[in-house]
Amino acid sequence: MIAPFEGSPAYKAGIRPGDAILEVNDKRTDGLTTTEVADLLKGPRGTHVQVVLAREGVEKPLTFNIVRDEIPRKSVEDAFFVRPGVMYIDIQSFNENTSREVEDNFKRLGENNVKGLILDLRDNPGGLLNEGVAVADRFLQKGQIIVSHRGRASADKPYIARHGNGGREYPIVVLVNRYSASAAEIVAGALQDHDRGWVLGDNTFGKGLVQTVYPLSDNTGLALTTAHFYTPSGRLIQRDYTNASFYSYYYRKDVETKNPLDVKLTDSGRTVYGGGGISPDEKFSAPKLNKYQTEVLRKYAFFNFTAKFFGGHEAKLNKDWTPDTNVMNDFHAFLLKENVPFTEAEFAENIDWTRQQLRREMYITAFGPEEARKLGVENDPVVGKAIEAMPKAKGLLETGKK
Repeated sequence: MIAPFEGSPAYKAGIRPGDAILEVNDKRTDGLTTTEVADLLKGPRGTHVQVVLAREGVEKPLTFNIVRDEIPRKSVEDAFFVRPGVMYIDIQSFNENTSREVEDNFKRLGENNVKGLILDLRDNPGGLLNEGVAVADRFLQKGQIIVSHRGRASADKPYIARHGNGGREYPIVVLVNRYSASAAEIVAGALQDHDRGWVLGDNTFGKGLVQTVYPLSDNTGLALTTAHFYTPSGRLIQRDYTNASFYSYYYRKDVETKNPLDVKLTDSGRTVYGGGGISPDEKFSAPKLNKYQTEVLRKYAFFNFTAKFFGGHEAKLNKDWTPDTNVMNDFHAFLLKENVPFTEAEFAENIDWTRQQLRREMYITAFGPEEARKLGVENDPVVGKAIEAMPKAKGLLETGKK
């Protein structure tokens, strides 16, 4: 087991990352696939399921009687202040609850306390158009265009900010990467065109198609592209794929594609290009993993060591805990035992990265996935760059007012 969802019945019962499921309701799991085991665990809400687990460091199997319950999957991770006054919020997709979840996070933290916002749209594949529009709406001024679409047989249809930000104009840094697509690009493009947000990261995916589904026989349908999405300045979001294969379109390496003929201006007169997703105002990517880091992660060394570390012991740590010299020496010996290839020089060069990763992995067991996520965000170099870029986002607002 990787890790039970925080707040889930398994999490509340005390099941830990690394526990191996041996039986479900007296049925052995030997030879079963992950999906088949999951089917055994599922059942009506309020019913009981008995799970027998093997745990590292515990001689006898452990038995848990769990009451089944709904496991909510949020599209917005819990926001928090990554620095005093700087709020971080991660929107993972746009479903029917996204705008409400965003609103709930601002109410929980108190929007009056926000002096700067990091809006993380990395790896966000998009989703519902109306939810993307609603999220952009709350950061823009009432009446501003958020996005529009038009096609050969359809007139231009703009989507307008109906509510607006109510005068709340703290600086925003928007994080994007090559996997930010569709509704995520609509939000990023709207904030960029209106100089409301400083976009940081890589060029986004470039998915700006409006598709109409025409029903056919035998419960089938034809999805026909009927229009394209355009940002408020009028630039095309969709990346050209006319001379590309299906593979290269989805897994391309040319992340900086743009149409030099599709040149537009933001509200303050900054030049932006269409035809290749949303180009960031500032390019920045997290450093690539080196050979040592790749090997350690590929062998699941942090996960396996943590299961062994807590095996047979209470899963507790001090809140400010960090791996000391003894723990690092134990991890070094563990890597050797697991035949992870590395040199002593590589271990020494990566000591800070190793300590950071080990700390985050142990936080999952000791404090839960949410606290571990916060720790990971606080040490994310892209988030660190976003904090540095906050004055640039503030400059956009001041330029816009002038």
